[in-house]
Amino acid sequence: MTVAVRRGPAPRPAGAAAHLRTTAAALAALALATAPARAQEGRAAPAAAAVQPMIEAENAFMAVAEAVTPSVVSIRTERAIRDPRVRPGTRVPAGSGSGFIVSRDGYIMTNNHVVAGASRVNVVLLDKREFVARVVGRDPTTDVAVIKIDGADFPALRLGDDARARVGQWVLAIGNPLGLDFTVTSGIVSAKGRSVPVNPDMYAISDFIQTDAAINPGNSGGPLVNIRGEVIGINSAILSPTGVNAGYGFAIPISLARDVMNDLIRYGEVRRAVLGLRLADVDAEIAERAGLREIRGAFVAGFPEGPSPARAAGLAAGDVIVSVGGRAVDRVATLQRVVRALGPGAVTDVGFVRQGAERTVRVRLGAAPSEDRVASDM
Repeated sequence: MTVAVRRGPAPRPAGAAAHLRTTAAALAALALATAPARAQEGRAAPAAAAVQPMIEAENAFMAVAEAVTPSVVSIRTERAIRDPRVRPGTRVPAGSGSGFIVSRDGYIMTNNHVVAGASRVNVVLLDKREFVARVVGRDPTTDVAVIKIDGADFPALRLGDDARARVGQWVLAIGNPLGLDFTVTSGIVSAKGRSVPVNPDMYAISDFIQTDAAINPGNSGGPLVNIRGEVIGINSAILSPTGVNAGYGFAIPISLARDVMNDLIRYGEVRRAVLGLRLADVDAEIAERAGLREIRGAFVAGFPEGPSPARAAGLAAGDVIVSVGGRAVDRVATLQRVVRALGPGAVTDVGFVRQGAERTVRVRLGAAPSEDRVASDM
């Protein structure tokens, strides 16, 4: 005889099934009747004191965005078509980016790569006014450019001090990403002094503020501002496998950009001082070989073609520079910033380590050529 085995609960008597159906219907009706009351209970707000800090932070973000955005501009560039088959003077769209007003008479900071190669630069303000801008000057080695629009009483931003910015501080990035004009995103300062391989053949100084505020194509040239609405950087680059934001944005420190801007406005070009060296950051192997007690400094990898003030003063390949003008040098970017601030023709002490022994020489700084140079030259 075959016995059938049923997996699961045993069958209920017909009367029990009818009772269960009746009970289920009653429970469903009760649920419908009490749903509005429960919904009201679920919408109960948290205590005001508990959310007050968040409300204050929200108000601060809104205040900064409202104060800063009118000083941000949208930039559209055009380039001339040089083709005998095309009518002379014909221009086509070349690219877009962002910028921000730094003076009431219309000077604007942006990135070099936003306006490089443009035959016409169009600027649009938040209030929809449109201008044709003049390129005052560009510096490919820092990716900073200055343009100007005619007029007066423009809303200018206040430039801050990036040296006082600390990792973890709130920041806002404002610009025109992906054609979405005057977009505001928020994040924090993720790191400072970041060396990024943006384009080593073009940018001589790689010393960025890193942020996780969303930065995308079109944000280039826009401001990175702190919670006081002060500009601490110019948004310039992203690291992403897709070409859009992946959480790693980079801004040029405003202290560097301000020096470049002042030179461009005063001279029409940047007057850069150089030692005449090819440099690399120090790693553990270099530090051990040079006899350093710490992994810091700028390694002299060699010399570029032409005259070299550093080589003439006695520096040699394999030396590690640890100070300039009394300021400690922890990496290449620090050395570049210090030397740039001194200016061509300045005489300064350069401290270095050679085979474990510390030495000092006096160097008269040279002037950099105007054409683009290799990023690690200094």
